[in-house]
Amino acid sequence: MKMMREDPADWLTMLARLGFAARGIVYLLIGVFAMDAALNGGRPSDNQGVMGTIAEAPMGRLLLVLCALGFAGYAIWRLTEAALDPEHRGENMKGRFERAGYAVSGIIHVGLAAAAAKLAMRQAAPASGSPGDQAAQSWSAWLLEQPAGPVLLALVAIAFFATAAAQALKAYKASFDDLAGDVPAPVQVRWLGRVGYAARALVFAMIGWFLINVVLHRNPDEAGGLGAALRQVREQDQGPILLLIVAAGLALFGLFSLVEARYRRLRVVTPRRP
Repeated sequence: MKMMREDPADWLTMLARLGFAARGIVYLLIGVFAMDAALNGGRPSDNQGVMGTIAEAPMGRLLLVLCALGFAGYAIWRLTEAALDPEHRGENMKGRFERAGYAVSGIIHVGLAAAAAKLAMRQAAPASGSPGDQAAQSWSAWLLEQPAGPVLLALVAIAFFATAAAQALKAYKASFDDLAGDVPAPVQVRWLGRVGYAARALVFAMIGWFLINVVLHRNPDEAGGLGAALRQVREQDQGPILLLIVAAGLALFGLFSLVEARYRRLRVVTPRRP
């Protein structure tokens, strides 16, 4: 009975931590698969491709259920941060920008939670590689057909560039003040975050550049997600080496997320009853 009387925010906070763990596992696998692609060829995976691989593994459906719960908890945490501003980011331009970023992150993780749940319940067939690229092309094509669609798509691209800049700034500062004071090996953990956020900054910037090309050429086939970004890296001069570096960074970001699952200071705030 005591558990039933606990504050719902405590349960949501626990699910948010599970979301960090789920994100960590997914990014760790993305990095490992990308390193294998750099060394042995093959197609790098994105978030949905990795979850498709998990679905086919022993105990994969159970792990996907946990991922779905975790992503849902993480989404609720980010959306309540955007709506209720428990960290008092403020109403200035910087605060509004940060809260908008929280809202976008929440929406993205709602989609990840739904994808994981469908795979767990076998309502969707497991897909390998990077199915997110096709999804990016589909919604880019739909957006181009809307009134002022190119302008809206350009704004989405700018949002990706802004996110990339924020990730790069985090990598540069490496403050990570949200971690608790008892985190083990703080210097090493900060380097995990620094390298991981730098890799994510590059990926987000490339996704934004893909969308700019969609706008310039009116061709939604040029849109792409994480998988397309990793393939683009591999196609450059010294591509396998570059892909190996970026893949290692994404894997390290996964490890950093696992540390955050345990040591990040967070609490989901729920609206108070009148």
